[in-house]
Amino acid sequence: MPSIRQPWNLLAPALIALGAAVPLAARAQESAKPAQPDAKAAAPAETKASDPTPPPAGRLIEGGSVNPYTYEPKGVAPDANDPAQTDLHKSLQAMGPVAIEWYQHVQTLSNPFFEGRVPGSRGNDLAAEYVEFYMKQIGLEPAFKQADAAGKDAPSWRQPFMLEGGAPKVESSSVTAAGQALERGKTYQVIGSSGSGAVNAPIVFAGYAIEEGKKDYTSFDKKEDFTGKVVMVLRYEPLDADGRSQWSDRRFSGASAMRSKLDAVADRKAAAIILVNPPECRDGAKELEQTESSVFGPGYDIPIVQLSPEAADALLRKADPKGRGLMDFRQMADKGEMKCVALKPDVQTRVEVAIAEKGIPAQNVGGVLRGKGKLADEWMIIGGHYDHVGMGYFGADPQNRGKLHPGADDNASGTSAMLCSARAMHDFYNSKEAPADCRSIIFLAFTAEESGLDGSREFVKHPTMPADKIAAMINLDMVGRLRGDELAMSGTGTAEKFNDLIRPAIERGGLTVRADPGGRGPSDHASFYAAGIPVLFLFTGNHDDYHKPTDKGFTVNPLGAAKIVHLVEELAKTLVTTPDKPKFTSTDGKGGSDRGYAKVRLGVQPAMSKRDGPGLRLDDVGAGTSAAEAGLAKGDVILKWGDKPMDSGADLVERLHEHEPGDVVKLTILRDGKEMMVDVTLKASKK
Repeated sequence: MPSIRQPWNLLAPALIALGAAVPLAARAQESAKPAQPDAKAAAPAETKASDPTPPPAGRLIEGGSVNPYTYEPKGVAPDANDPAQTDLHKSLQAMGPVAIEWYQHVQTLSNPFFEGRVPGSRGNDLAAEYVEFYMKQIGLEPAFKQADAAGKDAPSWRQPFMLEGGAPKVESSSVTAAGQALERGKTYQVIGSSGSGAVNAPIVFAGYAIEEGKKDYTSFDKKEDFTGKVVMVLRYEPLDADGRSQWSDRRFSGASAMRSKLDAVADRKAAAIILVNPPECRDGAKELEQTESSVFGPGYDIPIVQLSPEAADALLRKADPKGRGLMDFRQMADKGEMKCVALKPDVQTRVEVAIAEKGIPAQNVGGVLRGKGKLADEWMIIGGHYDHVGMGYFGADPQNRGKLHPGADDNASGTSAMLCSARAMHDFYNSKEAPADCRSIIFLAFTAEESGLDGSREFVKHPTMPADKIAAMINLDMVGRLRGDELAMSGTGTAEKFNDLIRPAIERGGLTVRADPGGRGPSDHASFYAAGIPVLFLFTGNHDDYHKPTDKGFTVNPLGAAKIVHLVEELAKTLVTTPDKPKFTSTDGKGGSDRGYAKVRLGVQPAMSKRDGPGLRLDDVGAGTSAAEAGLAKGDVILKWGDKPMDSGADLVERLHEHEPGDVVKLTILRDGKEMMVDVTLKASKK
């Protein structure tokens, strides 16, 4: 093995917090077993060491489905007045080496230094480096190959790929309007759909930039040409005297869609676009957008910025021969009294934006434990995603945007459990207990799960082994808060007689497992299920910190995690040694859970492959769901949700967060090459 540079700057805080209770590289057979309190400290005086209390038997509860994002077992909280339960050092020592190592991993990965591990961030890259470091320490082999400098395949721990879409990286930008240099973030912002360019030109006011609205309303003359002009556009649509939409009883109509506005102006050859929130708009945004949250569909090849209403007002008053301000122009656009207005040619606005190449570099990280004997050419997979939502610009409550989301349970907990399981299985394979025939195991840390299972989709599209050689996949996502020694396990119906096969392992694991047969659901196992591979998804339950800044390292349960690791070890031993590979069965229509990210559900399965054009293609529509009742079908492409474009699973999650059960939303879909509008009444997430 090549020498390893140890990133002590990452590990030191966690080691100090734990009192350096055990060496991180310790190899102890008992480290893979459920942690037991120290016998001398915990046993009554009359208890003999030769007569230990037997561990409880585990249970498999069948006959129902479990929604991972509403499932919440009720356990007993630690007694805050009991030092044995609250002294961290003593407690962790009593919990054992697995709990200590797992807790150290979680504390490190959820540290703010890792920036919420969002793809494209330095923190996500550091998390990948951290996982790779420990896979090397454990003794795994690199799972992938990449071309070296000579163009030859060389071993690699990484599977790199590019995420489509996302906000661009703004390398530089500047705006000068009405003779004043504006400040990014205060008086202007670069829009996420912006392209690069430098423009110094007079402005044209284009009102709401609506091609066709109600009662023949339009913002354009037929031969409008914006060549060489900076075009100012109001967001939303004509407002009444109270600042509410004239065309919709509830917020805004589809005519206010940003993409259609930008398309209309860009198609008329504008050199740059300025967006402005209309003043005194009751239901619209009041602040500048963030670049990260203003990707209105595919990028354009011209600069697009947003000005504050105050900056736009000053610019208009200087450029308009009559000295009119933003409110005057808004009211003219509200009444339909004007089309586009070219302003003073000598009042020029400079807009300069430099955008880095779009697309977000990402990487899965993987290590291999080689099997032996007759089963060595067959595989099982143990994985979990290491990414999270960063500063909350997607996949989180909008009120928490801009706040760091540590992601301790989601999913530093699963990544850590995967690493601990890798150590346990490595020790097992190198012990006298291991049988002569064992399948190979690939341990995978996926990225970009939060944006739509992109990492696991990438692996399924470009696997390192044939799918028919994979016996099963175990997915660990949010396993850090075991309560009442009970957890949920989805996928128990994805192989013939799967329950009978895994029941002994569950009983040895000592936990109560609530079984759900469904193979689809809210995490990376769904990608493997869709490829015809049996899956098991372990999950310890929902909580109030889900996708919030409060999902911090101190909230997790190390002793419970050690029990989860032991259960994974028992399941893995069964799945790598059983002579016959489990036979896949479909569970579609037999239960399973919706994504559960919000109070409402749509009931669709996004396609595994990305589209060349805009939109979110549907691979499946669940029976009896909101989508099915609205007439959506497999193969449809959702282009817009109301006035907002729909290009990814992350977009879908964002929209679901905004609604309550009973809300009616308008979806623009593409079916057989034709666009159509569909009204969808949203149902509550499945309990």
